[in-house]
Amino acid sequence: QVQLVESGGGLVQPGGSLRLSCAASGNILSINAMDWYRQPPGKQREFIARITAGGSTRYSDSVKGRFTISTDNAKNTVYLQMDSLKPEDTAVYYCYGDLRTPRVTYKLWGQGTQVTVSS
Repeated sequence: QVQLVESGGGLVQPGGSLRLSCAASGNILSINAMDWYRQPPGKQREFIARITAGGSTRYSDSVKGRFTISTDNAKNTVYLQMDSLKPEDTAVYYCYGDLRTPRVTYKLWGQGTQVTVSS
């Protein structure tokens, strides 16, 4: 069964850091691309970062310069390093993966992980 499992969320003070992980499991050959989204309380889900198999990255303006997306291909895991966190970064964070298996390509969401930035 192909799935994405996120971890690393929690409570952090403003100015602090967290690193989220999104691990792809199952018979994965490669990660074609992985996105991170977030959904603040009472708001719509929004795109924040993307990394492709070639290593290209893209960020939303709201996180550019503070968040860094990276990949460990050996572990089929994508990370989101979040620095200089602000209260407005409080949200449920989701990864969305485009995953290659021997037979088909999967596009699926992780279950989400809560990030709360508060003093």
